[in-house]
Amino acid sequence: MGKIGVCVIGGGRAGMIHAVNFVKNVQGARLTAIVDPAGHVAESACTQLGIDTYYLDYKQALEDKNTDAVVIVTPTKFHAEIAVSAAKSGKHILCEKPMAMTVGECQEMNRAAAENGVILQIGFMRRFDAGFVQAKEIVDSGAIGDVVMVRSNTRGPSVPQPWMYDLQKSNGPLAEVGSHDIDTLRWFSGSEFRTVYAIGGNYRSPEAKTDYPDFYDNFIVAAGFENGMQGMIDGAQGVGYAYDSRVEVLGTRGCVFIGRLNDSAIVTCAADSKHGSYPMVSSWTKLFKEAYLNEDIAFIESITNGTPPRATGLDGEMAVKVVAAGNRSIIEKRIINIT
Repeated sequence: MGKIGVCVIGGGRAGMIHAVNFVKNVQGARLTAIVDPAGHVAESACTQLGIDTYYLDYKQALEDKNTDAVVIVTPTKFHAEIAVSAAKSGKHILCEKPMAMTVGECQEMNRAAAENGVILQIGFMRRFDAGFVQAKEIVDSGAIGDVVMVRSNTRGPSVPQPWMYDLQKSNGPLAEVGSHDIDTLRWFSGSEFRTVYAIGGNYRSPEAKTDYPDFYDNFIVAAGFENGMQGMIDGAQGVGYAYDSRVEVLGTRGCVFIGRLNDSAIVTCAADSKHGSYPMVSSWTKLFKEAYLNEDIAFIESITNGTPPRATGLDGEMAVKVVAAGNRSIIEKRIINIT
């Protein structure tokens, strides 16, 4: 088999991370094209990547015989349409999170992939991060006893984009920010969510309150799992201080801590200050840079070897299911029984 031709659909930050990987760092793959409806974005991406081909419509890319696989990095509302069309065109799929807007869309994507014999991998890059992988091995070894509780937080420094204010179009921060945390809890607990109780509030986005009173930029989730374990998630947008992604896995005989705030091992202490300081992680693009690369490599290996991906369509579907339950819990102010 020759090199796998990959087309990246979406020329934004995440799309360019994947695109650069396929140009420079993923053996057995080559970047065939970029798709973006904004012509200037597509042209700029091609210049940066050193390729010639771009499309303004993903349907044109699916007709390209040089393309064997697509990476979907568009707004969530377009994921299902593009993924189903790609599957029917025989293209393998790496779809960024959130997988889709509804559980029904996720099921349609999974069905299309199965019926057309293509790989469908979901972009839960934490499963490919060296620290997370090592922590999972420690937990599975029994070093901390039986897992009792998994707690995960993701707090982003940047303010929400206006398109996120309408929960009917974005599914809110629980989807955009919390999808990785939901998958982390499922991964480390080895179980499915049974109950969800979530609360949310708008503390940093006053401009959204009049037209979108249900919007929240801060949320907390308490969860019970089918195997009896417990889970906690806290998520936020617009915190300013850093990109803060940390996880604790508590067992009967110990705890595993994953993640950090400091961006390097350097601590600065100055004479005019009584406090030391260190540079903090500024963006997910830096913190998980290697994880994205490992994710892309694994995608190509799944295609080449015909093996199931590490983050499957079912994983994506279950995360969307929890997002829906969490948003319902916030609105109805009650515990939601998922099963």
